[in-house]
Amino acid sequence: MKTVFSGIQPSGTLTLGNYLGAMKHFVELQNNHNCYFCIVDQHAITVPQDRLKLRENIRSLAALYLAVGIDPEKSTLFIQSEVPAHAQLGWMMQCVSYIGELERMTQFKDKSAGKEAVNASLLTYPPLMAADILLYQTDLVPVGEDQKQHLELTRDLAERFNKKYNDIFTIPEVSIPKVGARIMSLNDPSKKMSKSNPNPKSYISMLDDEKTMIKKIKSAVTDSANTVAFNREEKPAISNLLSIYSLCSGKSISDIEDLYKDKGYGDFKGDLANVVVEALRPIQQRYNELINSSELDDILDHGAEKANRTAMKTLEKAERAMGLGRKRRK
Repeated sequence: MKTVFSGIQPSGTLTLGNYLGAMKHFVELQNNHNCYFCIVDQHAITVPQDRLKLRENIRSLAALYLAVGIDPEKSTLFIQSEVPAHAQLGWMMQCVSYIGELERMTQFKDKSAGKEAVNASLLTYPPLMAADILLYQTDLVPVGEDQKQHLELTRDLAERFNKKYNDIFTIPEVSIPKVGARIMSLNDPSKKMSKSNPNPKSYISMLDDEKTMIKKIKSAVTDSANTVAFNREEKPAISNLLSIYSLCSGKSISDIEDLYKDKGYGDFKGDLANVVVEALRPIQQRYNELINSSELDDILDHGAEKANRTAMKTLEKAERAMGLGRKRRK
């Protein structure tokens, strides 16, 4: 089986967009891939964090991974900081990175723009991300379009290391889901739905209560013509809502269009709200069972042990290739 790696930052509760664009696909991937799902808390501290809130978010994200259907018997779920090899290989990847290529990263330019002082970690974020992926000899990395540039750099660093030292790392391929890869904001369909958006009406949190979800969907922006039809260019707002309806219900977009061909946006958004509530209901129930349980800790302990074993094998090979440490005794 091919190996898949994915990491999500514990920087707030995940949105419906995270679920439909990523996590729902993870559940399918684990059935025929060797999957590593990592809570990348070391990436989260590239910006200031409240330590108690960060720990709460780490645990919450782990519970959500399991609640959506990640099976610890099939996949490895673990916390990045509990596997020291990530930081160790991250430093080694910095040593084969060039400042110029790191400064060209779009996310670095966006996050550093207009600031008097910028954390060095914002610049060196991509080598750590490369280490995350390369430690597990990853074949496929499922990402959104916004992370594609980082994956291209990961490939460059792996090829550079292999050429300079030894053929240590598998060169990963980018996997971008064809459907649901980019769920947009509820109040601005030109922007991706994001938990970092300061306007809570722009996204559905996976832990929003039923009343809040219904209110947000009913207040979502639509287009001027009161027709439920899919057209990304001319009707981006209603097309985004149609994508959400389709992914939550399992119905095709054409079937949904037929269902509402003689109805307006009011009927459509009312039904969409119910569809979203029902899609998230079992996830929230399972989350509430897990969040304060010893079961969650047991799963994370086991995941860390398994990830450490795999990661250390790769790290030791890379260290030997670079000449670090002492020669092992036979």
